[in-house]
Amino acid sequence: MSKEKTAIVWFTNNLRVSDNTVLSLALKNHTRVFCVYCFNKSTFEGSFYGFKRISIYRTKFLIESVSTLKKNLETNNIPLFVYYGKPEKKISELFLSLKAEFLYVQKETTKEENELINLVEKSLPRNVHIKKIFDQFLFHPDLLNFDSEKKLKSFSSFRKRAGKIKLKLELGQCIKKPKNNLTHNTTKIPCIETLGFKNYTQNPNSCYTFVGGEDSANKRVENYFFETKEIRNYKKTRNGLIGPDYSSKLSPWLANGSISTRTVYSKILEHERSFGRNESTYWLFFELLWRDFFKHISIIHSKTLFLRGGMQKKHVLWKKDRQLIDSWINGKTSEPFVNSNMVELKKTGWMSNRGRQITSSYFTKNLYLDWRVGAAYFESALVDYDVHSNYGNWQYVAGVGNYFKSRSFDIPWQAKTYDSNKDHQSIWLKNKK
Repeated sequence: MSKEKTAIVWFTNNLRVSDNTVLSLALKNHTRVFCVYCFNKSTFEGSFYGFKRISIYRTKFLIESVSTLKKNLETNNIPLFVYYGKPEKKISELFLSLKAEFLYVQKETTKEENELINLVEKSLPRNVHIKKIFDQFLFHPDLLNFDSEKKLKSFSSFRKRAGKIKLKLELGQCIKKPKNNLTHNTTKIPCIETLGFKNYTQNPNSCYTFVGGEDSANKRVENYFFETKEIRNYKKTRNGLIGPDYSSKLSPWLANGSISTRTVYSKILEHERSFGRNESTYWLFFELLWRDFFKHISIIHSKTLFLRGGMQKKHVLWKKDRQLIDSWINGKTSEPFVNSNMVELKKTGWMSNRGRQITSSYFTKNLYLDWRVGAAYFESALVDYDVHSNYGNWQYVAGVGNYFKSRSFDIPWQAKTYDSNKDHQSIWLKNKK
C-alpha cells in the first residue's frame, strides 16, 4: 500500500480520536488523511412506525459530539469535512475533489447501516479501495468466533466464552500529522434548526445534563471513577431513578462512539489497581459485556433482529392499537409508575435502566402491543439510542429474543420497590392533569 495515496476516514458511530482503530490505521498507512462526517438527511426527514428517526435530544448531543471531534482532529492537523445531505452524494463528491483513493470506515453488522455503506461504495470512483474495520467491540468477533446461533445461544454462553480470554488492551492514540495535511475546508456543522428542530431549554428536572463529545466523556469517567468514586456504589445504586450518579451515564457517549468500550474497561481496571476491586466495579464491566453481547448477536441474527417474531421467529399476535400506543407515549396509562418514566423520556430523552425494563414490559406484556413499535419509539426518543442494545433488549423483554422464558414485571410491586415514596412520580407527574 503506497503511503503517498490519499485516504478519507468516514466517521459514523465512532466519534473519537483516541482508541479509534479505523482512524489509526489510515494515519499509519497514508501520508495524507482527511475525514468526513455526514448528517444523513434521511435520518432527520424520515420516520419509522410514525416516529421521527431521531429526537431533538440526541440531535443536540450529536452536534456537540461532532463539534468536539472536529476540534480534536484539527488539533492533530486533520481536517473534518461535515455535510448535511445524502452520504452517497456528499462523500462521492469529496473523493473527486480531493482525488482520494482509499476509504476507511467502521464495519457494521445491521441492515440499514450496511445498506448505507453499500450505497456509498457504489457511488465512489472505481479506483477507490475500501477498508471496513470492526471497532465497536470490547471482544473482537475474531476472538470469540461465534459463527452460528447454536454457539451463541444466550448471554451465559457469551459470558463464559469471553471469560476465558485475557484481553490485551492496547489503546490506540491519534498520530499528529504535519501542518501541510490541512487543506481548505469551508464546511460547517449544521445547527439544530437546519436539522428540523427548534432550540429548547433543558428540563430542570433532567438527570442527564451532560454534553456530547469525547472530551466530556473522558471528564465523566474521571469524575465517576476517580474523583467521587461513585463506581464503587454502582451495584447498589444502578436501579435508581433520580440524579446524575445512580449510574455511570456513559451510554450516550458509548452509543455514538465518543468513547470506546475498551477505554471504559481500561479505566475500570485502573480504578481497581488504585482502590481495589469490589462487586460494583465488576458489575459495570458486566454491563459492558451485555452491550458487547448484543453487538455479537446482531452479526448472527442480522436478518431477524427487526422481525415481528424476533430471533425465535415466534408467532405472536401483537396488537397495533394507536390509542394504546399514544397513551403509553404520553404517560396516560392506568399505571402511574409507567407514566412517570414515559413523561421523563419525552421531556428529557433519558430514562433509567429500571424504567426501560418496566415500560417495555408493560407495552408488550400488559398492552400486548407489537414490540417493534415500542423499540421504534425508543429509537426516536432516547439520547443514548444504540441499534444493537435497543432492539436486542426489546426482543429480550418481549420474549422473542435470546431469552426463551417468558417474563413480565409486576408494575405495582416495581413502583413500591423502586419508587416507594413516589419521588419519581411526584417529579414527572406533578403538572399532569
